[in-house]
Amino acid sequence: MQVKPVIMILLLILLVGCTPKEIKELKAAEVRDYEGEKLGSLGDFRENSIKGVQHVDIDSYRLGITGLVEEPQSFTYEEVISNQRYSKIVRIYCVEGWDVNILWEGVLVRDLISKAGVMPQANTIIFHAYDGYTTSFPLNYVMDNEIIIAYKMNDVTIPPERGFPFQLVAEDKWGYKWIKWITGIELSNNTDYRGTWESAGYNNLGSLEGPKFERG
Repeated sequence: MQVKPVIMILLLILLVGCTPKEIKELKAAEVRDYEGEKLGSLGDFRENSIKGVQHVDIDSYRLGITGLVEEPQSFTYEEVISNQRYSKIVRIYCVEGWDVNILWEGVLVRDLISKAGVMPQANTIIFHAYDGYTTSFPLNYVMDNEIIIAYKMNDVTIPPERGFPFQLVAEDKWGYKWIKWITGIELSNNTDYRGTWESAGYNNLGSLEGPKFERG
């Protein structure tokens, strides 16, 4: 039995009308209040990176875990965030005099480095960034505390100007220890290592309760 042309046209119209349209992503809404606590905004930060905002190609991105480890690792972005995720409100304090209270979401640093197996002689952890920035901590700082590298802030994905894909949430440390655009985590036994700003005289521990500078 032949289908009449009019019926065929009607069928085509119905099929076209049922075809799903392309989904358009809307801009995520930033959370400004969490469990009754007021939060700062992504716009409250100042741009003070050493080489300007970095734009990381997430398709080729890898987070390396290297140095004094049993099995060096190289994680994709998706592999990193597939770990157990945590959220917490932490205020960042900059030595320039400003501060911002933010809800961060990320994964524990110690969970990532445990996959590589830490060698007994390791006592220092060095973070490397896409722009060449580095900073370090005693290894027990990340092993004994719930220190995360964050991929979200105020419930939105961290934008490039804030360190996409990952920023370290260095609790109880000055802002220069909160490294952005993290590409590498290196285990070392070099307790004398000095990162970018620490080499310029800022205190290596970067503790809020301690001195800002090591020398005048």
